[in-house]
Amino acid sequence: MKFLLIFLTTTIFFSCSNETRTSTLTPINWKKRSIELNNLENLFLGSSYLSVYSEIYSQSDQRVHGLTVTVSMKNISSVDSTFILKADYFNTEGHLIRTYFDKPIFLKPLETIEIVISEKDKEGGTGGNFIFEWASKNVKSEPLFEGVMISTSGQQGLSFTTQGIKR
Repeated sequence: MKFLLIFLTTTIFFSCSNETRTSTLTPINWKKRSIELNNLENLFLGSSYLSVYSEIYSQSDQRVHGLTVTVSMKNISSVDSTFILKADYFNTEGHLIRTYFDKPIFLKPLETIEIVISEKDKEGGTGGNFIFEWASKNVKSEPLFEGVMISTSGQQGLSFTTQGIKR
């Protein structure tokens, strides 16, 4: 009986822990991913828009809650690379906050790369936006852009997603 009580107590204790693990992914080195695209004539060019939220309103328009934003850039082609020419981040007022790379970057077939905006980074505000310029060898293989916003506080969590649209 004593053994059973110790076992149950230990099981409950460890199942309720708020364990977080550190990411094993290395931050993106944009320079290593850059590529020279001298001839864009043979590529299909496009532009996509993605809404993201560094903050959302909570209880009233006077209180905001910070969120961590993960922006995923996904190559949906299983055979061709996709090229991201530009990734610009704008705040709620439409002002450019930052440009993530100076030269086009590549995504291998079915590869995903991510931009992570810390929960402490509130520059985007309640209506942040990304504009992506991209190029693809096949008109049917346009990249997919998604945003995942998340925050946890105590035992409560908040998360939602957005999906990019073609401009």
